Amino acid sequence: MKKNRHEITAGFLPLLDSALLVVAKEKGFAEVEQVDLTLVRERSWATVRDRLAVGHFEVAHILAPMPIACNLGLTAPAPRMIVPMALGLGGNAVAVSGNLWWKMVDNGAAGDLDARSSGAALRQVISQRTGDRLRFGVVHPYSGHNYELRYWLSASGIDPDREVEIVTLPPSDMGDALKAGSIDGYCAGEPWNTFGVVKRGAYLATIKAAIWKSSPEKVLGVNGRWGDSHPEALAALLRALYNASLWCADAANHEELAMLLSGPAYIDKSADWLRPALTGELRIGGRNTRTVKDFFVPNAKAATFPWKSHALWFYTQMVRWGQVEHTAPHQRVAGNTYRPDIYRNALKTLGLAMPAASSKVEGALRIETPVGSSGALTLGPDGFFDGNLFDPDRIEEYLAAQKQL
Repeated sequence: MKKNRHEITAGFLPLLDSALLVVAKEKGFAEVEQVDLTLVRERSWATVRDRLAVGHFEVAHILAPMPIACNLGLTAPAPRMIVPMALGLGGNAVAVSGNLWWKMVDNGAAGDLDARSSGAALRQVISQRTGDRLRFGVVHPYSGHNYELRYWLSASGIDPDREVEIVTLPPSDMGDALKAGSIDGYCAGEPWNTFGVVKRGAYLATIKAAIWKSSPEKVLGVNGRWGDSHPEALAALLRALYNASLWCADAANHEELAMLLSGPAYIDKSADWLRPALTGELRIGGRNTRTVKDFFVPNAKAATFPWKSHALWFYTQMVRWGQVEHTAPHQRVAGNTYRPDIYRNALKTLGLAMPAASSKVEGALRIETPVGSSGALTLGPDGFFDGNLFDPDRIEEYLAAQKQL
């Protein structure tokens, strides 16, 4: 039986974690599923959101919290959005200026990307500082970058609203702003941390994978109206993206992937800036490197599964930082934005091991842990650097505990 062809336009930003969409198109995985996939590069997340809202895009590479914010009415214009797939785990870092880094070293930072020691060192620097507050850049208020930076600062004893200033910049502008002295640090995705280190004198203070192990970053945002009315097309795209994630995860393909992403239609920057995140050999400052096994994870550890507990953790951070009031309806909207049911239905023909649950206690897995009766799926570790747990069934308690920090 001949499959129907599906025309889908996807927006993306020139970042490493757009890889699944790029590979689905360029390596033929979309074509196998009869998907005519058009990719459109954008400069800002707000533009991606707006073009989803007006129907220029059916789907997009998007910040993991942004669809939740859209559904909660926190941004306008905004479509009703669903998230049927994640596009990988990890991939961010916190980069700081050389001037700030050496002050952190004087206060105990070890250059090992450890979130606890680097946060403690930063707290000491801030306590000794006179004059203006340190300024950090993030890519959007409703971004994993904003929430993980704030989480790291707060758990390190630094008030993100009173003791530092957090501003919004496009990721491609971060390194230049750092060198110009407009900001003292930033949290961004690749290749912009490597660019900052190689070209703008930055040092990596810590990484997303150290702040919250196996944590989500970008997802596939889908215009809800289109997704509801085109289930076959969406399922075909999810299969193409999943097979692309397998290709991206194969180390034998990393050199080709770096070259592919570096092309003018995509990131349009040197492949040398993309290899570190793919290989895990990170440039962390000066001539120093550090091996990080799970800096960016495109497939392992259920990296493409849209956990409702991820959505609800982002929701708690929106509440914590005063972006939305906590109510039962708001919590339901946030949790229902992520759609593991669509993921399971689309990928069941592939015969892959999938999580049986749609939520989990985040931070409970301290080591890699086989799950399910067959043990074919391995999850974790998924811990927060401060040792805290997030139980999606006990949100009120979690929010109350955060207020005390």
